[in-house]
Amino acid sequence: MGGPTSGRRGATARLLTGPRFELLPLPGTLDRAVALPPGSTVTVTASPRLGPEATLALTEALSHSGFRAVPHLAARQVTDRAALAATLERLDAAGVRDVFVVAGDAREPAGEFPDGLTLLRAMAELGHRMTSVGVPSYPEGHPLIADDVLWAALRDKQRHATYTVTQLCFDADAVCGFATRARARGVTLPVVAGVPGAVDIGRLLRMSVRVGVGDSARFLRSHRSIAGKLLRPNGYRPDGLVRRLGAHVAAGRCAVEGLHVYTFNQIDATLRWVQQARRRTAA
Repeated sequence: MGGPTSGRRGATARLLTGPRFELLPLPGTLDRAVALPPGSTVTVTASPRLGPEATLALTEALSHSGFRAVPHLAARQVTDRAALAATLERLDAAGVRDVFVVAGDAREPAGEFPDGLTLLRAMAELGHRMTSVGVPSYPEGHPLIADDVLWAALRDKQRHATYTVTQLCFDADAVCGFATRARARGVTLPVVAGVPGAVDIGRLLRMSVRVGVGDSARFLRSHRSIAGKLLRPNGYRPDGLVRRLGAHVAAGRCAVEGLHVYTFNQIDATLRWVQQARRRTAA
């Protein structure tokens, strides 16, 4: 008979099955992406500096290469409904059926969409052929938005969405706590846990500050001894984080549907970690 350990391993194995891989639309990314398993779900972030074209071009290339490509549609980068309609038509022609709608990092909107909810409503009014629509959520809150506002927005968004991905977080307890609170607050969207891949810790911390991660990033910066342990030749590995998530799921403390891995384009290292973690879990 299986005990708590086998239950945790089983839950962890399920989380590691078919993770989503997030990429940045930088030069050379497509060449690195070919290392990922065929048919993988690969998301492409939106960059205020590079603009929407970089995201759309990489999304099209990934889709044509056999991946399930998922572009981030940043509301603040969309100028008007005509531009939104053109984007949706372009994605449809490329065979894209999943999009991830965010507000975006631009300080000022380029047009009539200041946030993700307004873009989702416009998409619904225009009509689209997407079968999946994701929206972000924040286990540790947002540095610029009050918690009550975040919860209200997520409840409003869920009528237009099919899943939510949590923002990058190092804390399995925070992710699990968020998933539990979401159900209590009337959010029924499946929760996909956003976790860091196997990456260089310095780069990870810099990106953490940029995307607004809260306590976990501050914890690593302020606890030099722990950060020092992470400064290894192989970089950061999220083994403990994923095992603890698996333990929470196995114990019925929260429902997490899968993993969304923030690779920061360190694809080879992250893929090796996923493969090794699967083997260790199955051992």
